[in-house]
Amino acid sequence: MSSTRPALPLTGGCSCGAIRYEIVSFPLLLYACNCTDCQKASGSAFALNMPVLARDFHVLQGEPKGWPHLSPKGVAVTSRFCGDCGGRIYGERAGRAEIVNLRAGTLDDTSWLVPVAHIFMKSAQSWVEPAADAGCYETQPADFNTLTLAWRAMWPEFFPKK
Repeated sequence: MSSTRPALPLTGGCSCGAIRYEIVSFPLLLYACNCTDCQKASGSAFALNMPVLARDFHVLQGEPKGWPHLSPKGVAVTSRFCGDCGGRIYGERAGRAEIVNLRAGTLDDTSWLVPVAHIFMKSAQSWVEPAADAGCYETQPADFNTLTLAWRAMWPEFFPKK
Protein backbone atom coordinates (compact mmCIF):
# COMPACT_ATOMS: atom_id res chain seq x y z
CA MET A 1 0.00 0.00 0.00
CA SER A 2 1.08 3.57 -0.64
CA SER A 3 2.54 5.52 2.26
CA THR A 4 0.77 8.65 0.98
CA ARG A 5 -2.32 9.52 3.00
CA PRO A 6 -5.08 11.43 1.23
CA ALA A 7 -6.85 14.34 2.89
CA LEU A 8 -10.50 15.24 2.54
CA PRO A 9 -12.00 16.75 0.56
CA LEU A 10 -10.63 14.92 -2.45
CA THR A 11 -10.70 17.00 -5.62
CA GLY A 12 -10.42 16.30 -9.30
CA GLY A 13 -11.68 17.02 -12.76
CA CYS A 14 -11.30 16.45 -16.44
CA SER A 15 -8.10 16.91 -18.48
CA CYS A 16 -8.93 20.40 -19.75
CA GLY A 17 -10.16 21.73 -16.38
CA ALA A 18 -13.69 22.59 -17.55
CA ILE A 19 -15.18 20.13 -15.02
CA ARG A 20 -14.09 20.23 -11.36
CA TYR A 21 -15.47 18.18 -8.47
CA GLU A 22 -14.91 17.38 -4.81
CA ILE A 23 -15.67 14.39 -2.61
CA VAL A 24 -16.19 15.15 1.08
CA SER A 25 -16.19 11.57 2.39
CA PHE A 26 -13.69 8.80 1.79
CA PRO A 27 -14.41 6.56 -1.23
CA LEU A 28 -16.22 3.31 -0.52
CA LEU A 29 -13.91 1.16 -2.62
CA LEU A 30 -11.27 1.12 -5.37
CA TYR A 31 -10.93 -1.72 -7.84
CA ALA A 32 -9.46 -2.25 -11.29
CA CYS A 33 -11.88 -3.62 -13.87
CA ASN A 34 -10.24 -5.45 -16.75
CA CYS A 35 -13.42 -6.23 -18.69
CA THR A 36 -13.41 -5.46 -22.39
CA ASP A 37 -16.11 -2.80 -21.93
CA CYS A 38 -13.90 -0.87 -19.46
CA GLN A 39 -10.92 -1.33 -21.76
CA LYS A 40 -12.86 0.17 -24.65
CA ALA A 41 -14.41 3.00 -22.57
CA SER A 42 -11.08 3.98 -20.99
CA GLY A 43 -8.93 3.45 -24.08
CA SER A 44 -6.57 1.57 -21.80
CA ALA A 45 -6.01 -1.88 -20.30
CA PHE A 46 -8.46 -1.38 -17.40
CA ALA A 47 -10.50 1.20 -15.54
CA LEU A 48 -9.92 2.25 -11.93
CA ASN A 49 -13.44 2.39 -10.52
CA MET A 50 -14.08 4.22 -7.27
CA PRO A 51 -17.61 4.14 -5.86
CA VAL A 52 -18.39 7.18 -3.69
CA LEU A 53 -21.51 8.35 -1.89
CA ALA A 54 -23.55 10.48 -4.29
CA ARG A 55 -24.53 12.86 -1.47
CA ASP A 56 -20.83 13.59 -0.84
CA PHE A 57 -19.84 14.07 -4.50
CA HIS A 58 -20.22 17.65 -5.78
CA VAL A 59 -19.54 19.06 -9.23
CA LEU A 60 -18.04 22.49 -8.47
CA GLN A 61 -17.49 23.75 -11.99
CA GLY A 62 -18.90 22.91 -15.40
CA GLU A 63 -21.74 20.69 -16.49
CA PRO A 64 -20.81 17.11 -17.40
CA LYS A 65 -22.60 15.70 -20.41
CA GLY A 66 -24.36 12.36 -20.06
CA TRP A 67 -24.29 9.30 -22.27
CA PRO A 68 -27.15 6.94 -21.41
CA HIS A 69 -26.51 3.31 -22.34
CA LEU A 70 -26.92 -0.23 -21.04
CA SER A 71 -24.29 -2.05 -19.02
CA PRO A 72 -23.15 -5.49 -20.21
CA LYS A 73 -25.78 -6.91 -17.80
CA GLY A 74 -28.51 -4.74 -19.32
CA VAL A 75 -28.73 -2.17 -16.52
CA ALA A 76 -29.37 1.47 -17.46
CA VAL A 77 -26.19 3.50 -16.90
CA THR A 78 -25.34 7.13 -17.57
CA SER A 79 -21.65 7.88 -18.11
CA ARG A 80 -20.73 11.51 -17.39
CA PHE A 81 -17.93 13.19 -19.30
CA CYS A 82 -16.56 16.61 -20.22
CA GLY A 83 -18.17 18.01 -23.36
CA ASP A 84 -14.95 19.90 -24.19
CA CYS A 85 -12.14 17.35 -23.80
CA GLY A 86 -14.28 14.18 -23.72
CA GLY A 87 -12.76 12.92 -20.47
CA ARG A 88 -15.00 10.38 -18.73
CA ILE A 89 -15.39 11.38 -15.09
CA TYR A 90 -18.08 9.29 -13.41
CA GLY A 91 -21.15 7.18 -13.95
CA GLU A 92 -24.56 6.59 -12.44
CA ARG A 93 -26.44 3.29 -12.44
CA ALA A 94 -30.21 2.77 -12.35
CA GLY A 95 -31.34 1.38 -9.02
CA ARG A 96 -28.23 2.64 -7.23
CA ALA A 97 -28.85 6.38 -6.89
CA GLU A 98 -26.88 6.61 -3.63
CA ILE A 99 -23.59 5.72 -5.38
CA VAL A 100 -21.58 7.51 -8.06
CA ASN A 101 -18.84 5.45 -9.72
CA LEU A 102 -15.90 7.80 -10.21
CA ARG A 103 -13.00 7.16 -12.57
CA ALA A 104 -10.21 7.36 -10.00
CA GLY A 105 -7.64 8.64 -12.50
CA THR A 106 -9.52 11.96 -12.59
CA LEU A 107 -8.47 12.77 -9.01
CA ASP A 108 -5.90 15.55 -8.62
CA ASP A 109 -3.79 13.34 -6.34
CA THR A 110 -3.58 9.73 -7.48
CA SER A 111 -0.39 8.89 -5.57
CA TRP A 112 -2.26 6.96 -2.88
CA LEU A 113 -4.42 4.83 -5.15
CA VAL A 114 -3.98 1.08 -4.72
CA PRO A 115 -6.87 -1.10 -5.88
CA VAL A 116 -8.09 -3.68 -3.42
CA ALA A 117 -9.04 -6.03 -6.25
CA HIS A 118 -8.74 -6.71 -9.96
CA ILE A 119 -11.90 -8.04 -11.55
CA PHE A 120 -12.54 -9.65 -14.94
CA MET A 121 -9.00 -10.99 -15.06
CA LYS A 122 -10.17 -13.44 -17.73
CA SER A 123 -10.08 -10.53 -20.19
CA ALA A 124 -7.06 -8.73 -18.73
CA GLN A 125 -4.17 -7.92 -21.01
CA SER A 126 -1.45 -10.56 -20.59
CA TRP A 127 1.02 -8.05 -19.16
CA VAL A 128 -1.28 -6.66 -16.42
CA GLU A 129 0.26 -7.23 -13.01
CA PRO A 130 -2.30 -6.96 -10.18
CA ALA A 131 -1.43 -4.78 -7.21
CA ALA A 132 0.33 -6.63 -4.39
CA ASP A 133 -2.17 -8.28 -2.03
CA ALA A 134 -5.10 -7.39 -4.30
CA GLY A 135 -7.84 -9.95 -4.74
CA CYS A 136 -8.15 -11.29 -8.28
CA TYR A 137 -11.37 -12.51 -9.84
CA GLU A 138 -11.90 -14.20 -13.20
CA THR A 139 -15.15 -12.27 -13.56
CA GLN A 140 -16.55 -10.36 -10.61
CA PRO A 141 -17.02 -11.36 -7.01
CA ALA A 142 -20.41 -12.74 -6.06
CA ASP A 143 -20.52 -10.14 -3.31
CA PHE A 144 -18.66 -6.83 -3.32
CA ASN A 145 -18.87 -6.72 0.50
CA THR A 146 -15.66 -8.77 0.65
CA LEU A 147 -13.90 -6.05 -1.34
CA THR A 148 -15.43 -3.31 0.79
CA LEU A 149 -14.20 -4.95 3.98
CA ALA A 150 -10.68 -5.30 2.55
CA TRP A 151 -10.74 -1.62 1.47
CA ARG A 152 -11.83 -0.52 4.95
CA ALA A 153 -9.01 -2.58 6.47
CA MET A 154 -6.53 -0.70 4.22
CA TRP A 155 -7.82 2.68 5.46
CA PRO A 156 -8.86 2.26 9.12
CA GLU A 157 -8.45 5.98 9.83
CA PHE A 158 -11.36 6.68 7.48
CA PHE A 159 -13.51 3.81 8.71
CA PRO A 160 -13.25 3.69 12.50
CA LYS A 161 -14.73 0.62 14.17
CA LYS A 162 -17.95 1.34 15.99
